[in-house]
Parts: sequence; structure tokens; C-alpha cells
Amino acid sequence: MPFRWKCSAVLSAGVLVIAALAQDAPMPHLTPGTARKPVPSAESQPPQPQSVALTVPKGAPLQIALDEELRVKKVGEPIHGRVVQPVYAFDHVVIPVGAEVKGEITKITPLSGGKRTEAALDADFTPARKVEVAFRELVLADGRRMPLDTNVTPGSGQVVQFVAAAEAKNKKTVKDQATERTRQAKQQAQQQWDNAMKQLKTPGRMHRVKRYVEAQLPLHRQFIPAGALYFAELKSPLDFGTEVMTPQMAQAFGGPIPEGSVVHAWLNTPLTSATAHKGDDVEAVLSQPLLDTEKHLILPQGSLLKGTVRQVQPARRMKKNGQLRIEFRELVPPDGVEQKVEATLEGVQAGKNANVKLDSEGGAEATTSKTRYLATGLSLALAAASMRVDNDADHGGPASSAAGDPASRAAGGVNGFKLVGLALGLAVKSRALGYTMGAYGAGMSVYTHFIARGTEVVFPKNTAMEIGVGTRKDKATTSENRQPPSIETIANE
Repeated sequence: MPFRWKCSAVLSAGVLVIAALAQDAPMPHLTPGTARKPVPSAESQPPQPQSVALTVPKGAPLQIALDEELRVKKVGEPIHGRVVQPVYAFDHVVIPVGAEVKGEITKITPLSGGKRTEAALDADFTPARKVEVAFRELVLADGRRMPLDTNVTPGSGQVVQFVAAAEAKNKKTVKDQATERTRQAKQQAQQQWDNAMKQLKTPGRMHRVKRYVEAQLPLHRQFIPAGALYFAELKSPLDFGTEVMTPQMAQAFGGPIPEGSVVHAWLNTPLTSATAHKGDDVEAVLSQPLLDTEKHLILPQGSLLKGTVRQVQPARRMKKNGQLRIEFRELVPPDGVEQKVEATLEGVQAGKNANVKLDSEGGAEATTSKTRYLATGLSLALAAASMRVDNDADHGGPASSAAGDPASRAAGGVNGFKLVGLALGLAVKSRALGYTMGAYGAGMSVYTHFIARGTEVVFPKNTAMEIGVGTRKDKATTSENRQPPSIETIANE
């Protein structure tokens, strides 16, 4: 058979097979183009939830208070404390109040010869030495243990208290509701501080009296009291996982700041009335997120407050104490969109010995303890007692002797040089020595309490502050016309 005939036969057979299959197979039904569902594109897909890292960054401070009295013995002595301010990552508490922290004494600085001599002249042969500490481990309530590597901020290690700003008198305005909200926020901050202090084994009155009497002895032990507060900055971050940022959370984020809001912040810029100048820049960072009444996130932890020193007066002689007033005018959330705000200091941590008070506008001033009148009066009375008997002796009174009355010498000695002076007054039978030491003590008391330089206002770095924040309406850049950030922006911060 010729080749072309073979090809024709094969083609004919193929056509017959295709025709048979076509009779059995159903005809495909095509939907009109207008009724077809469009293939979803990448742009039309709903935004996927993003994750926000719950990380406490390097440099963030932990506020740790010793929960029991510590006797200073040697380097390596273990110390134990509790976290007294919650630590947040974005909007989550990752280190709650009460978390345990363990550490040790890392250095005991010896005193110079001059300091020792000065202390010896005041009958103190074991003056307090500077002690440095470090915190090594964090223990959470669920049993988790996390290693710590910290630097302790200078100015730490003293007992502090929470000081609230004074209430303005006769303040009846249309913003009474905001004022009431601010007042409640200050009360809540005070209560939180008091509750944090209750977890510490703070000594009672009799124990404090015992330690005070012991400190007057020429030789005495050195203690760090329970409640001494340390600001420990992290040298490496702490990771607590991630949080899913839903679109609903992103839409609620960045709303207007309610009137009367009070934010919790840490001071980034160390301040003291002794060295600050008017116009100096001041920064603070939000330590806790700001939520509205429905618990929607307005400002996350880490938002920055910028301000300046508005007024400053260093301490002067005649016991004129230092004054310091700061104000914050700009708020920068993590998305970087700056807002103009009006902010006042509503509460602050301050050392108990400084006796700092805040006025109704947030200005800080150191005050002098009223016990100075009692101390000076007692010193003058002892000086008078050391001389009165001597005057009687000069007029031939019953105590007429070259040595003077032992009680008068003892009064003068204890007034001038504490217990060492008392021993000298009793041992050395000299009227002149007795009333000389008495006069010295009285003079030093008057000088220290009424003539010497007053007390400075000191706020170390990482001092906790309560700051009342409201949006400034006189500027174009306000929270009302500010667009909420995208989920991607928040997740990348």
C-alpha cells in the first residue's frame, strides 16, 4: 500500500474516535464575563495580622527596692529586692510589681584620709563608705528565671517617697471634669506606690531609733536600709515573645488624648537645681501605655516627651533651698508623628531626706525639716547648761571648783563631740574645755540649720514621674488631624 494511503487511513480513524468521544462528553457551559467572580489580587487581600515584639530594650530601667535591711560586710554579699514599678513592652506588663531580683555587692569604696579626718572630728571613726551593687537575676511569679546584666544609675540607693503636686485652690472652670480625672490619677499613683512599699520589710519605729542611736557611736556597723531604691538599667534586652497586632487594635491606636490624662514616665535627663539652667532640654519616656476609658491603646510605652527647664534657682546660704520647674511641650509616639502638648508635673519620686514638694503647677522645691528648730534649741540648751554652773562657781556658789561640775562638762562635751565629747568632759576636769565644746556644738548647730547652704532639688536619671498631658489646641498639629499609623509601622517599631 502506498505511504500516502496509510496516512489517510490513520487520520480517518482519529477523526472517528474524536467524534465518538464528543457525542458522550457534555458540552462545557461558560459563564458570562459579568457574572464571573474576579480572581482576588494581592492588593485586595485584607491586611494580615502583624506581630509586635514584646521586648524590654537595652537601657530600660528596672526600679528595684531592697526588701530587707542589708549589713555591708564585704564584696560579693548577696542582696535581694523587689520590682516596685511595672515594666511594659508596648501595651503588656512583662515584669509586674513584686517580681524578685537577686544581686550582690560589687564594690566598697574606701574613704580618703581627708574624709576620715573630718568624720573623726565629729566623733565618727567608722564613716559610711560608698557601696556599689549589681543585679544578676530576675525571678517571675510563674517561676521563670532570667539572667540580668545591669548598670545602676548614679544617685540610686536612697529611700524615696512619692510626692504629689498640691491641689490648686478655688479652681472652678469648665475643665472640672478633667481636673477630677487628674486628681483621681494622682491618688491611684500614690496608692500603687504605697502597695509596692508594703511588700518590703521596712523597719518599725523602735528599730529606726535603735539604728539612729547606734549610728551616734564612735564605732558602728554600716547598713543599707530596707526600701533603698536602685535604678538598674539593662545592658542587654529582655525578650518576652510577641503579640499579634490586629487591624482593630491598629485602628484604636493613636486616638485623641483625653483631657485630664496622666501618663507614667521615666526621666531620661538627670536634673538638679545646682547645675541646671533655664532653657536646658529635658526628655522623659513613657514607662506605661496610655489607655482610654474603653481600654483602647492611645500611646504605647516608649513614647517620648520633650521639654525644657522653665525656671531654676540653686540653693543659697541662709538655708535658701533650690527650686526647679520643668515643662513638656512635645510628644513623639513610636511612629514618629510629633504632637504639641501641654504637660505639667503631677507627681514625682524624691528622696525622703530632700523633703521635696510640688506646687499646683508642677514646680519642685526642696523644703527644710522643722526638726531643725528642735535640734538647735536642744544644742543651745546644752551650751547654756555647760556655762550656767560655771557662772555659779565664779560667784562662790556650791559648785565652786577649778574643774567645774561634771554634769556641766558632760553637757558641753556631748553637745560638741557626741559621745567622745561626753567622755572627754567627764575625764578632763576643765571648766574651759566643757563650755568650749558646748559653745562649739551650739555654733555648729546654728550654722548647719540656719546659715549654711540650703538643699538642692535632685532628680536622678530614671526618676519616675506622673505627668498630666493635654493636647494644645492652638497649633495645627494636633491629635485630631493626625492619621493613625499603619499596622506595618507599629509592628516595625
